[in-house]
This record gives sequence, structure tokens and C-alpha cells, in this order.
Amino acid sequence: MPHEPAPTAPARFVPAEGTRERHPAGDRPASAAGPGEETGRADSSSLVARGLRHGDPVADAVIAELDTLGREARASLDAGLRHGLDSLDSPPPAVAELLRESETPPFPVDAEMLRRGDTTSLSVDPFWSTIAFALGSLVHTYSAPGIARVLTGTGKLTATAARRLAETGLWRTNAILPGGLLRGAPGYLDTVHVRLLHARVRASALRRGWDTETWGIPINQTDTARTWLDFTVVPYTALRKVGIATSAEEESELYRYWAFLAHLLGLDPEWYRPVTDHASADALLSAIDATNAEPDDNARQLVAALLDAVADGQLGQALGMERAHTRTLLEALTRLFQGDATADALGIERVDAAPFLPVIAMGNARARRWQQFSVASRDLAMVETVAHRRQEFAGLGRTEYQAEVAPDADRG
Repeated sequence: MPHEPAPTAPARFVPAEGTRERHPAGDRPASAAGPGEETGRADSSSLVARGLRHGDPVADAVIAELDTLGREARASLDAGLRHGLDSLDSPPPAVAELLRESETPPFPVDAEMLRRGDTTSLSVDPFWSTIAFALGSLVHTYSAPGIARVLTGTGKLTATAARRLAETGLWRTNAILPGGLLRGAPGYLDTVHVRLLHARVRASALRRGWDTETWGIPINQTDTARTWLDFTVVPYTALRKVGIATSAEEESELYRYWAFLAHLLGLDPEWYRPVTDHASADALLSAIDATNAEPDDNARQLVAALLDAVADGQLGQALGMERAHTRTLLEALTRLFQGDATADALGIERVDAAPFLPVIAMGNARARRWQQFSVASRDLAMVETVAHRRQEFAGLGRTEYQAEVAPDADRG
């Protein structure tokens, strides 16, 4: 992203001065800022304002090229993602630039780390990982009015919430599995496909008359950064509240891994390079959330549809409770993870999970202690989790982001 003076921020931008922190996962009040932190917030606020005006020109050019050249360009893109740019003869220029950028991140990448996968995420019990993903990550993503407006504008996320939940879960799973982000692997392919789906949605929104002066560019850099943080700091802050904590070493590994994932998503390095642990991620997310308006009707529709999908899906069935009780539990956990202010704005039922937290947290802490008690126990837990993850979305079929760039796709 260029560093020239930014244009005036769109109307959706809420200046940080005089606003309360709305980061739902934050455990510190705004008054707890340390020396120099207020200056950092001001710098972050400028970054947030600038990011609302910037999208992803590289991915946008590919979508335009695919629409112009059709199947030949799609086949070239697919082959290049699977086998590398060097495997292609005379690829279309926009496709070549996307492949070149994807294959050359602006930092050294530890190939052994990619072969191991996201070990921090894989060390979390799959049940609680899914809870934190749905009620932490996705609810927080949907709570931002600018993001919610784009998503409801597709006309699909509220009507087919269960499918979208599964497709997002498949992308995340493919991305964190061992070897998932190696070139040509499912997570690598899916992440670039998601980037291109964002470009498709952006182009469609702009074609329908999207109000950039009010909302900025659809799926802009700021919203992409917020979503990236929704899959890093947000679920782990939620997990900490139910007794599942991560070590400093695990945090460092997590953000090293997800830096490469951010690169594949088309996020500018100025967003993710300074983020190396939960504290620095939390600071950036607080700056972003402090400049967002409260959740609106679009956000409430998305979250309600999501909670219904979770209650009616595999996770809800695994709880073995009556559907009404499952829905109440999900609302209680959502309120716990997002905080009362955001939960109230989202229309979440006022259910207090606090009386049950000591028992939940104690059980999770004990289970995690024994899982990590020795190298053998850690390895066994990892093997079991990886096996579970590989089977979790079996039979889902082609996702929307996979179909977007499939060689046999027909867009006329």
C-alpha cells in the first residue's frame, strides 16, 4: 500500500478521538494504555483510515482478465497455482503477476514450519477450536457494519449460512493442516481462491453502485486485516476465557505462520509485519474496532443466521441437548466471547455463562495440561486432531471460492 497522504476517509470511519474501545476480546480498558501507546493508536488510526480506500489491484486485475480471456486464463491460473509460475509458457500478465507475488513473499518463509502446519491451532481440541472459530472469529467478523453490508449484499450468507460456515471452516482447516500452505497444497490453493473471490465480490459490489464515499472500497485492506485478526487473536482470546491458554512460543509460531497466510490473502505487509504475538495483534484490532460503528441490522441478520446454523449443525448435534438449550448455550458463549456491549448490539440473549466458567475452564486446563505433558502426549494429541480435521469436511464438494476460478467455470 502506498504511503502518500491518504484521501479523506469514507463516512463509515469513526475517528478514534472520543470513541470507546470496542474490541470485544480486549481485557484492558482504554485507560490502561502504556507510555507511547496513545501515539501508536493514532498511527494505527491513520493506517485504518487509509486502508478503507485501498483494495487489492493485483487480484482485481486477475478477475478482469479471467472474464476477458475465459477458460484459457482459468486453466493457466490453476496450473500456475499448482505447479508454479515457472511451469507456464506465456501466461496472461495479470495471472503471472498474481503467481509471482504469491510465490515471493517479502520475508523469509520457513519451509519446515509450513510442513508442520499451524501447530498452535492444531494443538487445540477440535470442539473448542470450532466454538472459538464460529462464536469468536465469525461473529466478530460479522459485527462490523462495513463487512456485514458486503456479505449481506451477496444475497447468500443469511440464506445459506450453514454452507458458508462449512466453506469457511474448510478453508481454515486446509490452511492449518501440515503442508497445507506449501505451493499447490489445498490450503495454498484455497487461500488464493478466497483472495480472488473477494475480488469478484468487490467488482460486483462496485458494479451495483456501491457507495465508496460512505463505505470505502468493498473488502478493503482494513477489513481484510480485521478478518485476518479474527482468525488469530480473536479465537485465542475466547479460548483463554474457557481455560485454554497459549504459551509465548506458541504465539510466536502462530503469527509467523499466519504472516504467510496474510501475504497469500493480499494483505499489505505494513499490517501484519509488526504483529508478532497476541499483545501486538490485540493492539491493532483495538485500533480497528475503535473506528467502526456499532453492529447494524445486516450484522444482526448474519449473526442470527450463524447461530442457527451452528445449533442445527454437527457441533449442535454433538452437544446432545434439546435445540432450544443448545441455542441458549451458544448465545451465552457468544456474549462471553464478544462482551456485553457488542452482544447487546447484536441482539444476543442476555445469558450469563459466568456460573459455569470455573468448571469449564478447569476441565479444559487439565485436559490441555495432560495433552502437553510430554513429547509423546503432544504428538498423540496432534495425530488425533489432524485425523479429525482431515475428515471434518469430507463430502462438502466444490466451494464457492474454488468454483470462482475453476478451469471449467463458465461465466459467459
